[in-house]
Amino acid sequence: MANLEQQLKNPVWYSLAETHKKHLVEFDGVQFYRPEISTFGSFFDETKTAKASNEYLKNSSELFFVSEHQTPRVDDTKVYLEKKIDGCQMVLNKLPEVQITENIVLLDQTYIDEIYNLIWLVMPGYYKKRSFEMGKFFGIFKEGKLISITGQRMQTNLFIEVSAVVTHPEYIRKGLAKQLIAHTTKEILKENKTPILHTNKGNLAISLYEKLGFELTRDMNWWLYRKK
Repeated sequence: MANLEQQLKNPVWYSLAETHKKHLVEFDGVQFYRPEISTFGSFFDETKTAKASNEYLKNSSELFFVSEHQTPRVDDTKVYLEKKIDGCQMVLNKLPEVQITENIVLLDQTYIDEIYNLIWLVMPGYYKKRSFEMGKFFGIFKEGKLISITGQRMQTNLFIEVSAVVTHPEYIRKGLAKQLIAHTTKEILKENKTPILHTNKGNLAISLYEKLGFELTRDMNWWLYRKK
């Protein structure tokens, strides 16, 4: 079995090899999530990604290849690169004490629409409604309305990714995200797994993540392709 360091170099691949194996779609050694769950793809051999992406895009309008250093190859007669997101990976070193003053709720299936709507309000474009099935989601409510969430996304037997850190614009700068990240991180640690997260380079939220004990460890780039 791959160790933690190996897994973190290719988190999509190992998530689909372990915890998320039920969501796996594979074409010639290139691994993808089923498109209704997520459109992430992973590989070790970039010579295989062109053919595999053509196959995958028969059932999806887009895909994200995720890699640390490798550049995927595509068939530019059928696929175009919409954007490359220069990202980074952060791994928890030590979680500081964080006072939890809000009532944080584990969100079940009945909140799937509210989660989707909140994420699309704040970060439109990429979250799938059934991404809810990738891990646990936690939320804070005000006056009966879901106004802040965190979720879990990629995961294996060794790590779980904190993701979908979103707060309604009317409730930002109140420390809600900080409390939710701390809570989600504690839940991951209870499973004896390592909390990780991914973000864009230069994201202002990086300073918050660092205050919560996360350290920048490596690049993790996201190549968004769409079919022509």
